[in-house]
Amino acid sequence: MNPGVATRVAATRVLDVVLHRGRSLKATLAAALPALADSRDRALVEAIVFTALRQRARFDAALAQWMQKPLTGRDAELRALLCVGFAQWELGLPAHALVAATVDATRALGRPHQAGLVNAILRRVQREDLPAAADDASWPQWLAQRIRGDWPCDADAIFAASAQAAPMWLRVNPRDGSRDDYLKLLTDAGIDASALHEAADAIRLATQRPVHDLPGFDAGKISVQDAAAQRVADALSPAHCARVLDACAAPGGKAAHLLERDPSLRLTALDIDARRVRRMQDSFARLGLQADARVADAAQPAAWWDGTAFDAILIDAPCSATGIVRRQPDVLLHRREADITALNKIQSDLLDALWPLLAPGGMLLYATCSILRAENAAQVEAFLARTPDALLEPLDAGFGHDTDFGRQRLPGELGMDGFFYARLRKM
Repeated sequence: MNPGVATRVAATRVLDVVLHRGRSLKATLAAALPALADSRDRALVEAIVFTALRQRARFDAALAQWMQKPLTGRDAELRALLCVGFAQWELGLPAHALVAATVDATRALGRPHQAGLVNAILRRVQREDLPAAADDASWPQWLAQRIRGDWPCDADAIFAASAQAAPMWLRVNPRDGSRDDYLKLLTDAGIDASALHEAADAIRLATQRPVHDLPGFDAGKISVQDAAAQRVADALSPAHCARVLDACAAPGGKAAHLLERDPSLRLTALDIDARRVRRMQDSFARLGLQADARVADAAQPAAWWDGTAFDAILIDAPCSATGIVRRQPDVLLHRREADITALNKIQSDLLDALWPLLAPGGMLLYATCSILRAENAAQVEAFLARTPDALLEPLDAGFGHDTDFGRQRLPGELGMDGFFYARLRKM
């Protein structure tokens, strides 16, 4: 199988299990990509699959209009293959190459009898282009209604931004040179990039790049992290030598950022998943950072806490991920309305369990990558109502929209992900 066909086969198989078998996009890609030796092929598979998921409503509309017979459950792999073809068209790949490689992939997948159909459908998209679809058409109706209810004036912009590819953001390690120094390294390497005033360590690349092609990545000069997530370090801003808890830390980017800015911090980083903790430890090692990273359930402090209060606590709480749909488009396939109720319980349990661990005068930052009021402002409002010694500390407009109980960055604003921040001080 030549590489061009292999990439289309790989993309089809990934898309099939994500669309039709409920698998996680991130986990499925992690399992599939190592089989492709060339980084360019791996990047193409990712681009195809992400485009197919982001543009799912348009692709479904094309199939509904152009297929003589509706696709059934037995046609799941064929549907994925056609969406792979449509995604290549959206990505601007040469028409002849995308048709030839996708038709050959049809045969490689054991479907030679459908090669003519795939050829005809892909030639039709070149003649007619894909039909239009509303930006919220891929969202579950219940979730789209929640977004419109929470953000009536911004909902259309949220749906539009969530359908676009996210930019690649870097976080410069200030222990290893300034942001300006690293921008010069990028310029010298012919890589187009820009800085953002609102995030002191953030650099935005004009185009996606393999991380190992970036100057100094392996030596710990930079990490990949969205600028909205980088603002967590600004919002928490612990004092020198403070004892800090990152309660839901994996993959460790926010803990690493805090330590890069101030290596004197005595930081404990928890996660309930041992594999994620190992990856977090690997990341700390690459960056030359020291942290107490351990497997633990943050909501059960009796099992891991030594009784010494923390000066600062970060709860980057499990959430619906509605602020990062552009990075995790399979969220729209997997999320169920009952999930929000379950997540609300986890979030409130974390707040209640960890607040007693905070020293008087200490700061707790509650953050999510959600844009739902129930997980954010309403969660903080309820916590303040039941916690007499908690005081909401203001954050400036650089953190997003004022919700009265924290700040909300919406997807795509200044190129960032959707993110919520609420800073609470213990009186």
